[in-house]
Amino acid sequence: MKIDVSLGSDFQHSAATAEALADAGVHGAFTFEGNSDVFFPLVTAAHAGLDLYTNVAIAFPRSPMHLAYQAWDLQRASGGRFALGLGTQIRAHIERRYSAQWDRPVGRMVAIIAALRAIWTSWADGTPLDHQSDFFRFDLMTPLFVPPALSGPPPPIWAGALGPQMTRAMARHADGIIIHPFNTGSYLQAVTLPLIEQGRADHDRNVTLNVGCIAVPSLTDESYHRSSETIRANLAFYASTPAYRVTLDHHGLGDLQPKLRERTKSGEWSKLAELIDDETLDLLAVRGTPDACAQRLVDEYGAFADRLSLTTHNADVAALGQMAQAITELV
Repeated sequence: MKIDVSLGSDFQHSAATAEALADAGVHGAFTFEGNSDVFFPLVTAAHAGLDLYTNVAIAFPRSPMHLAYQAWDLQRASGGRFALGLGTQIRAHIERRYSAQWDRPVGRMVAIIAALRAIWTSWADGTPLDHQSDFFRFDLMTPLFVPPALSGPPPPIWAGALGPQMTRAMARHADGIIIHPFNTGSYLQAVTLPLIEQGRADHDRNVTLNVGCIAVPSLTDESYHRSSETIRANLAFYASTPAYRVTLDHHGLGDLQPKLRERTKSGEWSKLAELIDDETLDLLAVRGTPDACAQRLVDEYGAFADRLSLTTHNADVAALGQMAQAITELV
């Protein structure tokens, strides 16, 4: 089980951050599609020796051709250590923030994956590009626009999955599945893993399982208390989202979601965290010493996760390194 942490969004510092994480013994780093570009920080981090991926790049507003070039270039720059993580976002953001089309999201994501593979195959072996689906047409690729060859295979395609249809489809078509950090090991084993097995039922193929988790190791009491409040606010934001209520329902906490949602509707964002008590916090996130966090992560996810993509809220790099080392020793 490999440990990955957020690289952050400031590409001016991503090279130094990546080097510090690599020196600390963390296995990989990823970027979120937040308030900056999801690809830029990975460019400056490419030579640090870490596994790198987008977690996730919002797929629908982008042409698969754009994604194909970006992922191909990062695979070459990183020496074959890049994975293209894709996600859907929700309809309101796709249509109103990106002014893009929301149409049959499961089928569209499958079509994007197929288009990427067709483009990369054309670049890799010279096969004429002739790919069409309900969503895309790619049948023009002149030699001038074929990028330099890779020394190895194209990057794997990982996809975020939450609902049953998307989870089954991505288990069937993607190279890996990225699980949102608002989860528990109990929920994943009861709900998500069976869906993944259903998707793989007719396909003898490996699927990387990358499980997100909010985990903040601390070396001091001050850090522990400060990070606890940051975690509380993060969990409150996620729990207010209707799509994530399924995790709360699994643990008998479903009534919390509409209470949080009501506060967001009334603009009471600063009061969301008040509704997340310590019991709920420790159910949905991991905090404590590096050794305690390591033990909890192994106990909860070690039986099935290939990687953990950790939201660490700017945890001390030394603490992250100690936690990663402890996990390595435990598994």
